[in-house]
Amino acid sequence: MNHIDARRQLLRYLASSPLFAALPSISLAQSYDVLRAQTKKIGDIIDSPEDALDVFDFEPAARKALPPAHYGYLATGVDGDATLRANSEDYAKVRIKASRLIDARKIDTRMHLFGLEYASPIFLSPVSSQGAFHADAEIAVARAARKKGMHMILSTVGNSAIADVSKEHGSPVWLQLYPTDDWGVTMALIRKAEAAGTPALVLTVDRQGGRNTQTLFRLRRNDDRTCIACHGGGFANEVSRKPMFQGVDVSKVTNLYGTGMTWEFVNKLRNSTKMKILLKGIMTAEDAEKAVRAGVDGIIVSNHGGRAEESLQSTISALPAVVKAVDGKVPVLVDGGVRRGTDVYKALALGATAVGIGRPYCWGLAAFGQPGVEAVLSILQREFETIMRQAGPTSLKQITAASVISGLQA
Repeated sequence: MNHIDARRQLLRYLASSPLFAALPSISLAQSYDVLRAQTKKIGDIIDSPEDALDVFDFEPAARKALPPAHYGYLATGVDGDATLRANSEDYAKVRIKASRLIDARKIDTRMHLFGLEYASPIFLSPVSSQGAFHADAEIAVARAARKKGMHMILSTVGNSAIADVSKEHGSPVWLQLYPTDDWGVTMALIRKAEAAGTPALVLTVDRQGGRNTQTLFRLRRNDDRTCIACHGGGFANEVSRKPMFQGVDVSKVTNLYGTGMTWEFVNKLRNSTKMKILLKGIMTAEDAEKAVRAGVDGIIVSNHGGRAEESLQSTISALPAVVKAVDGKVPVLVDGGVRRGTDVYKALALGATAVGIGRPYCWGLAAFGQPGVEAVLSILQREFETIMRQAGPTSLKQITAASVISGLQA
């Protein structure tokens, strides 16, 4: 082994070490070895996670790996997918101010939330039915998140049991809650989460009606498999394979999302558990104020990745007004459209405590399993650390509204 290969192997080992992930990042001089080293020919679709230059490289690899209907479920927005696109495109309306002559050899990306410390402000948002993307599903994701020291939220309709996911994650994950329209089922889900040591419940409030997932419908036409083998039709058949619903009587359930929910439901939920309660799907200052008055512990600015309603309002554009309305009383998290480390930086500057990703890590999962998820998280973290050094902040608290110039309109 020559000295270049040995150096690469050492850096690869350090990057994958959980201990290293929990420490402040140390700036390493850019190496020109990459310009001298022999390369290999790579086609339009990468063959391994190490070939990726950014998270976008994983999307075509995921599409290649998945059946058309499963890829369609991952890719779809609603109607013309305009809100999905706005989530990403609006990040380009925020510019970063760079300060010079700051010693950025050591930076600290550690994020504190509800008394726990994470190596990064990047967290993994809930995505349902990850078994459709890879056999290891949320277990692979939890292992990757653990290696990178990142927070994770599990979907109610995930394919892995919450106790197993928390074990692989190394600390209790949060549970995203679809409450259904049967309070008895809601309470059964709450008790299961409590028994697993879940510290926080994330109530999704942005699926109050139906949706036109047009991209999914188009791609499903190209799928010649017999879908009825897995999807038997009806709520009971659909959730029978989901661990959160095993042993729960769902005979009275007609809707997974609880479309009759009001603020009274939030109050009822708050009085039914000692777990922290966060609302996911808040997009206005008015609703943020109501949420604080209702006694919630946190807010996630989200539009379901652009797959709830075709509002054309991006989450990054909604974030500043929500942060202002909350006025520091509870943490505000955000997800939707995050594809670069610079996006993470911009969201933090506009007031987010933590920044979630969904599709990118699922692209990695679908294409390469756990190594793919790890690679996606490593790329985003590396990009985030790079922009911190280039722009000047050496810790998260130094990333403020003064760090960016925003051209967003709510």
